Amino acid sequence: MSKALLRYLGDLPNIEGPPRVMRKTVTQESWAYREDLLLDLNGIEPVPAVCFLPRRQGPHPVIIYAHAHGGAYSIGKRELYEGIPYMQDPPYAEVLTSLGFGVICIDSWGFGERHLRSESELFKEFLWKGSTLWGMMVYDTLRLVEYLHLRDDINRHCIGIMGMSMGSTMAWWCASLDQRIAFCIDLCCLTDFDELIRSGGIDLHGLYYYVPGLLKEFSASSIIAMAAPRRHFSLVGSRDPLTPMKGVEKIHKSVKQAYTEAGTPESWKLNIYDCGHEETPQMRSDITAYLKELPSIP
Repeated sequence: MSKALLRYLGDLPNIEGPPRVMRKTVTQESWAYREDLLLDLNGIEPVPAVCFLPRRQGPHPVIIYAHAHGGAYSIGKRELYEGIPYMQDPPYAEVLTSLGFGVICIDSWGFGERHLRSESELFKEFLWKGSTLWGMMVYDTLRLVEYLHLRDDINRHCIGIMGMSMGSTMAWWCASLDQRIAFCIDLCCLTDFDELIRSGGIDLHGLYYYVPGLLKEFSASSIIAMAAPRRHFSLVGSRDPLTPMKGVEKIHKSVKQAYTEAGTPESWKLNIYDCGHEETPQMRSDITAYLKELPSIP
């Protein structure tokens, strides 16, 4: 884990001991087992989570699903099993369990059951206290990896992470910060920070996205490259204003070089589609095919 990168996220909780399950309810869907969880990940605020497991014996490979933003603060983890307008049907809970994966999603700070305060209020409070909103969001997700490692029904050698938009950024940040994440799939947020500024799109991303001082030492390319040699599949819309194409090209060139130097150029994959900030049917098809080809899947 890069201590230099973590330093820019501000003061993070220093929790001793493993994450704690505060409440767990198990129900049976027609296609999966569902767990509704309340987790103690940060010692400050309980974190609601939902987990779906295939209806067969584990241990299961598992994917951490990081939800999107879209200004839809009430949705959060419900995106996993209810979907959102700019993603395909069916929602990923059903898709991933049908492929043999378990999948888990938490409500990020300010979303879903944690929509107790506004994004701007959280952003300002954490800055005052020496932290950052993005740092606290990332911290919860990294602690979720820790929680999954405690479970006997999870294949801890095959933990992946994926997400759309804000969830995309969460996916590649966490994959780069935690080597226990075996693979990453990100949709529609492969954003080069300098090109975002040059294109005039800096206000298209939410407050959560901005980390004080980050550009003094890091670029999106340098962060993403930290995940090499592990697998990373990025999907981008060529008409997406949140991901300027000059920046996508810059990231691709730099990260491809890092993966080549790591001896696994094939582990970095970038697909560009003729679309905006959305998941297309072809994206969904390509993600499904990619997951089926992972060598650890029975």
